[in-house]
Amino acid sequence: MGHNLAQKLLQAHTSETVDEPGQIVQCGVSLVLANDITAPLAIDSMERMGAERVFDPERVVLVCDHFTPNKDIDSAEQVKRVRDFAARTEISHYYEGGVCGVEHALLPEQGLVGPWDLVVGADSHTCTYGGLGAFATGLGSTDVAAAMVLGETWFKVPPSILVRLEGKPSRHIGGKDVVLNLIGRIGVDGALYKALEFFGTGLAAMDAEARMTAANMAIEAGGKAGLFPADEVTFAYLKDAGRADGTPLAADTDAEYESSLDIDLGRLEPQVACPHLPDNVRPVGELEDIGLDQVVIGSCTNGRISDLRQAAEILEGRTVATGLRLILLPATPRIYHMALQEGLLEIFSRAGAVIGPPTCGPCLGGHMGILAGGERCLATTNRNFKGRMGSLESEVYLSGPAVAAASAISGRISHPERI
Repeated sequence: MGHNLAQKLLQAHTSETVDEPGQIVQCGVSLVLANDITAPLAIDSMERMGAERVFDPERVVLVCDHFTPNKDIDSAEQVKRVRDFAARTEISHYYEGGVCGVEHALLPEQGLVGPWDLVVGADSHTCTYGGLGAFATGLGSTDVAAAMVLGETWFKVPPSILVRLEGKPSRHIGGKDVVLNLIGRIGVDGALYKALEFFGTGLAAMDAEARMTAANMAIEAGGKAGLFPADEVTFAYLKDAGRADGTPLAADTDAEYESSLDIDLGRLEPQVACPHLPDNVRPVGELEDIGLDQVVIGSCTNGRISDLRQAAEILEGRTVATGLRLILLPATPRIYHMALQEGLLEIFSRAGAVIGPPTCGPCLGGHMGILAGGERCLATTNRNFKGRMGSLESEVYLSGPAVAAASAISGRISHPERI
């Protein structure tokens, strides 16, 4: 019997024979990742182990992106601890300040992740890199500490759900709409410790950034990984990131799946997740009377240059609704520079947006956009749990950048075609 993507990728990193879902295998890792919230916990675990060095200073990445620029003394102490550890262990890929960006946008554009890699990170959205054909998943800080020291960890081979994408999407449909529709159909636990494998003719309509957006939110369905094949779209993106072409990745034609479902991109409307779960999904047309206090465009899900271009196309020549705050956060310095050179930042500024630095910021209730009680936000982020962006009495809706930009103009949730 042939292998699906999850099985192929795990097989490439273990000396054991991958036979079936549920099997435990020991795998070497390509890269280990942690950030300013999770790295200090991993460092504590390493110290309790008595470990003083990492397995390979070139293959451990530390990104201080969550509460930076430091919002208070505690966050400054967190970053200092990570900075000191990186210097002591001679870690090459340490990022903060003006070279830092949101980790799951930063690593791909730096060429640090790609097809056939196995990446573990102390952040649940590490699954983003599955959009480039890597087996990438989040682990707890203790497991990440062990991977930092040993260069390996164990996995239970996940069962896989095949998601067939067919048809050609309309103008304002992107990776966020695809994954929200999927989560709305299977629920936040519908892929619990399973791999979501995307396949079909519709893949041709999804560029690498859209694929990473879809893979990013596999965890919102409980998934262990969100996986795309590596094809010419993948390699074109990696070439731009300075990474040499690699070997294509595709599932075997006789691979087995636990289940499958179809998404017709041609019939898909822009999707919105309503409070307080990512699976509370409805088409935007059913929500157009809901007023907003804030719109956030950014994050590891939708802060890339394609997202900003889409938002700018809608915002150009228009202004943000009176009484609404629009916050724009380019995900990395490179994306910020591109947006500056292309005139996108001027469009946002003239529209009345607040343009912030590359940071996770309000996505996790960090800073630069916290909600007060009774306020309502539409965000291109990935989670809308109760209190996620501030007050427990606030509400967060999730959408793609087109809906977010249109809604910022109207002051209420809006279909881009209405603007």
